[in-house]
Amino acid sequence: MLKNKHVIAYPTESMFGLGCDPNSEEAVKKLLKLKNRNMEKGFILVAAHFNQITQYINEENISQAQKNKMLFFWPGHFTFLVPAKFSVPYWLTGKFNTIAVRISAHNEIIRLCNAFGGALISTSANISSMPPCITSEAVSKCFGNTFPLLHGKIGAEKHPSKIINLINGKLIRHV
Repeated sequence: MLKNKHVIAYPTESMFGLGCDPNSEEAVKKLLKLKNRNMEKGFILVAAHFNQITQYINEENISQAQKNKMLFFWPGHFTFLVPAKFSVPYWLTGKFNTIAVRISAHNEIIRLCNAFGGALISTSANISSMPPCITSEAVSKCFGNTFPLLHGKIGAEKHPSKIINLINGKLIRHV
């Protein structure tokens, strides 16, 4: 489904997420429309391991100490804003020159990213400004019974991942 430009719902560390192939503008536009979300916000990419996100990160603008900091918290429930490569499309970065990335420890995400063969977009399964779906039933109610859904359990986290700007150290989201 993901390789065919579809959007799917899947369990994450704290809720169900929506995801698609980050390299498919068509899939991302479907996701934006589905969520009623502004493209300028950008997206988080989630992956099973660091190699799945290197094509998006401008590693030349990250010091070894900064990279070590990310790797210390990964895999885990931490998202880092890092410099994006110039080749990263606008539909991923939005109005920013950074890309938000996370290496997950959640088994469902790891299996999904490895089966897909790369990083995926990860955004909450909901219409923008509505509460996120925390059950598969809520996903079906929000998006319909035929919406592609990876059944599984969400993790034990009670809040979305913390977002930290790797360059200046600022905590962007600390819910």
